[in-house]
Amino acid sequence: EFDRRGIPCTYYTSGEDDPGLYFPSPSITARYIGRGKRAYRFLNFLEADVCLMTTPGLDVFQLKRSPGVAHYAHILHAVTDATLYRLFGLDYFDTVFLTGPYQEADIRYLEELRNTPRKRLVVAGCTYLDVLSEKVKHLQVERNGKTVLVAPSWGENGILRRFGIKLLRPLAETSHHVIIRPHPQSLVAEREVVERLQKELSAFHHVEWDFERENVRALAKSDVLISDFSGIIFDFAFLFGGPILYPKFEFDFRIYDAGDVPTEPWTFRTLRNIGYALEEKDFEKIGEILESIRMDSNRREYIEQAKKEAYDQPGSAAERVVEELIKIREEISYGVE
Repeated sequence: EFDRRGIPCTYYTSGEDDPGLYFPSPSITARYIGRGKRAYRFLNFLEADVCLMTTPGLDVFQLKRSPGVAHYAHILHAVTDATLYRLFGLDYFDTVFLTGPYQEADIRYLEELRNTPRKRLVVAGCTYLDVLSEKVKHLQVERNGKTVLVAPSWGENGILRRFGIKLLRPLAETSHHVIIRPHPQSLVAEREVVERLQKELSAFHHVEWDFERENVRALAKSDVLISDFSGIIFDFAFLFGGPILYPKFEFDFRIYDAGDVPTEPWTFRTLRNIGYALEEKDFEKIGEILESIRMDSNRREYIEQAKKEAYDQPGSAAERVVEELIKIREEISYGVE
């Protein structure tokens, strides 16, 4: 959208293979800034009028507010609760771009609770879902009716670490083709878990591991999704409307902002309505369960309702974000921010 308007901007990334590095544009400069300490050191001395980030945790650990940046904005990279970031994930941003109106109330609650400055909250929609929606229209992928995608979040509450082989082996022993797609952060924070599971499942030839950058091809091939609290649940529901199975367990909120909010997160309330719960004691019967689940009309209605709440005005997110960033920059220039 910046390129379409001919507005100069700079794009920094910690992904060496980030396609953004090769985006052809006379107005956009792209640069790889390294990973870890090297990237933090670069960002901590950044100079910009406005810095828009998908990375949370500003001014919490290594990632500090640079004195050379006038305004920090964060854009959510999932339609799930803004409070499912680790503690204080959004507290020190000046602006947050939300995917849907429901996310605002919890952020305002935390501002009051923690006595942090009131942020500019802009409901803009979801940029990546807009892009994936267009890609889905041109995908030519045939479903076989027997493909299951396992796509969890990462960390101690994620499927791979919490259940691991106890869930995956009974699934692999079914007649279904199984695609396992770890969260990208799993390859950083829990690589040993992924490698161990790959080794334990290596004898099952109908088990496939997917590490592609985008999830849309795996989603398009799949008839059922098994996940936890990952945003991919809503990618699958909103783009394909297929059945979702989720292992039932007690979620530990203590390390997340949601732990400081008195109400249950929208993600979990909604998941109960659009998905099918799987008890740990029933893992061995997962083949039968997969054969029995079908999307009923009530679940389809709940998906449409969730989409209205979490994915505002599909198709226009980039325009709305850019409009707001231009407005913020103008306010800075005129000293009215």
